[in-house]
Formats: sequence, structure tokens, C-alpha cells
Amino acid sequence: MELGSILDFLDNKTILVTGATGFLAKIFVEKILRVQPNVKKLYLLVRATDAKSALQRFNTEAVAKELFKILKEKHGTNLQSFLSEKVTPVAGDITNENLGVTDSNLVEEMWRNVDVVVNVAATTNFDERYDVALALNTFGAKNVLNFAAKCVKIKLLLHVSTAYVSGEKPGLILETPYKLGEALNGAKGLDINVEKKIIEEKLKELSSDETATAKSITLSMKDLGIQRANKFGWPNTYVFTKALGEMIIGHLKGDIPLVILRPTIITSTYKEPFPGWIEGIRTIDSLAIGYGKGRLSCFLGDPESVIDAIPADMVVNAMITTIAAHASQPCEIIYHVGSSVSNPLKYKGIQKSGYHYFSKHPWINKDGKAVIVSEVKVLNSMESFRRYFSLRYLLPLQALHFVNSALCHAFNGTYMDLKRKINFVLRVVELYKPYLFSKSFYDDMNTEKLRQVVRENGVEANMFYFDPKLIDWDYYFVKIHIPGAVKHVFK
Repeated sequence: MELGSILDFLDNKTILVTGATGFLAKIFVEKILRVQPNVKKLYLLVRATDAKSALQRFNTEAVAKELFKILKEKHGTNLQSFLSEKVTPVAGDITNENLGVTDSNLVEEMWRNVDVVVNVAATTNFDERYDVALALNTFGAKNVLNFAAKCVKIKLLLHVSTAYVSGEKPGLILETPYKLGEALNGAKGLDINVEKKIIEEKLKELSSDETATAKSITLSMKDLGIQRANKFGWPNTYVFTKALGEMIIGHLKGDIPLVILRPTIITSTYKEPFPGWIEGIRTIDSLAIGYGKGRLSCFLGDPESVIDAIPADMVVNAMITTIAAHASQPCEIIYHVGSSVSNPLKYKGIQKSGYHYFSKHPWINKDGKAVIVSEVKVLNSMESFRRYFSLRYLLPLQALHFVNSALCHAFNGTYMDLKRKINFVLRVVELYKPYLFSKSFYDDMNTEKLRQVVRENGVEANMFYFDPKLIDWDYYFVKIHIPGAVKHVFK
């Protein structure tokens, strides 16, 4: 693998980015514009009804964010003219042919000029409706590939997936592709078109049911996704449909150079454009914030298990580096971008960091009083969780059910509300169980080779860093990540 100057590669290039208002895509766009202002054009696909709405979304959901403050300082009053020259927000939707772009002149323009396509568009909801997830994560990926194939100057398709396409498989997970129809559990009959037909038949069945509500249809489609994922060995709809997306583009890519990037849990920025920028509260963050607010009476998870996390700016740097390294080279290569092999982070380390941070910087509640945190009970197995949950919640629920029945359903509202909350918690725990008790380690041999090439590159190594060995996890969580998550909550 040879790698020249990354900045020289980006010079005068045209890049199409899907999912452009998402967390990772915005950091990618900001980085390109900041470090290589001579990039020719960034076409940013945004879900919107027209060009005006797409521009408005880009301005309000990206440019207006603190993420762009360095660019604002750099360009001052010229920022808008710079952006109007370099950035074209495009109204579209990857679930449709030609990415849902209705302006035929714009489609032709992109086909003539685009050098690189970066697909970041996805639904990352573990509990998504199956029809939505399959349309976006699987057939959406296919539509992006088809669009890239029509770009006459195409040098690379970069598809951002997830390391968790490997499901709950323990041990060392290799950077290898999945073949079309390959089920994790060896089950036969995995066919993407059959899955689409099953969805169509289910929706037809639900629409003919006069008692079905919008809410019950959504729940049925969520349940269908979990059932289909479990049938073939995947723990949830998200990773199942992302795996199917990888399969279909790997199968149909033809001569297009293809890089599949599989990040693990993406956390706040480590260093650029500044430390601690985050958007949306993720798994680790919701645990930390819940703990700081005094709402967690226990932690669920194996304290010794490794939580594979990686800061967002390191993922973006890896994305940009893979583009420069593999453009115009026939390939299908997979990169794990994570930390479990190079710099493991243990679950107990996150708990300890949370205690350190909130002990020194207590959460102030609505009454203006500081929440005093303590080291909470750790439930290190599903068995201990079930015992704890049964004693604390299920037995009181059964008692309330008895009292409610005896008193002619006088407490019906209270009983149903508590039952809903308990069912929600049980569903969430089931969804996240594979990650709380993970025994997987994501091999990053390909990524390490890429890091080595960047180090040899010298001057740009500090600009395009993505080595997790740089991270002191306790410092990162106490000084960077948790403060960033807390700041986001208060916005």
C-alpha cells in the first residue's frame, strides 16, 4: 500500500456524501473544508423536499453548530461565500433510485464530476422498524453503489458500516467480508429479496386489519425485524440490515474500488476541531448522564468486559486516509476502527471515570441541589439482573395488579403505566445485552498497516491521527467525553 500526501489527493476533488446532516458526516465535512479548502466540491445529500430546504437543513443542522466554530473564525464574514462555492446541499433520499434526486441536470452534473462517494446514511436505531431499516441500511446501500457506478470519474466508494455486523460472536473478529446469503448461525435461506417480500406481505396483512393502529403496526414491524435478525444469528435489526448492506454492495460492486469501514461505538471528538464535541446521547452517555442525575440504582454489565469505543474525529481521519490510500486501486478492503485490541477499555473503567467526574462536578437538579453520587451496585450477569429486577419491580407490579383487581380497577392507569415502563426496560436490556457482556475483540490489522503508512508520511500524521493507543481513557472520559455529554444535555 502506498500513500502520498492526503492533502494533495483532496485538492480539486469532488466528493458526494450521503447522510450529510448526521453526526459523523458533519465532522467529516468540517474536517475536509478546514484542512483542504482547495477541495473542488462537496455534494451533500440531505433528506429534504427541495434544494432550498436542503440548504436550510445544512445551515441549521451543521453550519450553525459549535462544530463549525473554527471554520467561522478562519473565514469570518467570508464563510458563506466559501461554503456556497465549495458545498452543494442536494435534496434526496438513498431509499430511492438515483438517490431520490429529482433535478435531472444536477444528477448529470454529479455523474460527470464526482470522484469519491462516501455513504454514511443509515438508521442506527437498534429497535428500528424492519421496513425502514431494510430500505435504508440494505437497499439504500445498493442504491448508493448504483449511483456511484454511473459516475464516470469514480475513484472509490467508501461505505461506513459498523463493527457489530459480527453479532455476538466471541473472540477475535477479523476484517473479512460477508458473502451474499451468509448467515451468522449457518441457517439456510437468507435472501435479501425474500426479506423484502416478507415485509411487503406483513404490511399488507397489517393494513387489512381494521383493529390495527399506527402504534401497533410500528411495534409489529419492530418485532418482525428482531425475529428475522434472530433467525439468522444477529441480535438486532440494525446490525442485521447493515450486514445485508455490506453483502449486497460487495456482491454487486464490479470494478468499483470499495472500502468498508467498520467503526465500533463512536464517542465525542478527542482533539479536533476541539475536544468533546458530541451530538445525540449514545449508550455510554445515557448511562453516564443517568448515573450523574442519581437515577441509576445499578449498572448492568460485566465489569471486566471490554467496551470498544473510538472518538469520532479518529473515525473521520481513518475515513479520509482510506480514501487517499485506495482511490483508483481495484479493491474490496475492510477496516475495523476501534480500540479493543490496540487499547482496551474495560466497562469498570467507564464506571470509575463516571464516579470521579460526578464526585468533583455534581449534577445540579431542578431544585438547585447537587446530586451526590456513590458507587452503585453492579449486576455482572443477566441472572443477577433478573433477580434484582424481579424483587424491585416485578413483584410490586404483581401486587399492584392484585390490588387493582380487588378494587375494581381503580388503579388501572397506574398499573398500565408501570407495566409499560417495565416492558420498555426489559426490551432495551435485551437489545443492549450483547454489548454489555461483550466477549468480542475487533482485529485491526488492516487499520494498523494504514496507521503505519500514515506515520511514515511524517508531516500529515498529526493531522490525520487515528491511533487509539494515544488515548488515556480515564483522562478522556473525565476531562473530555463526560463534560462534552453534559454540555450537550444542557443545550
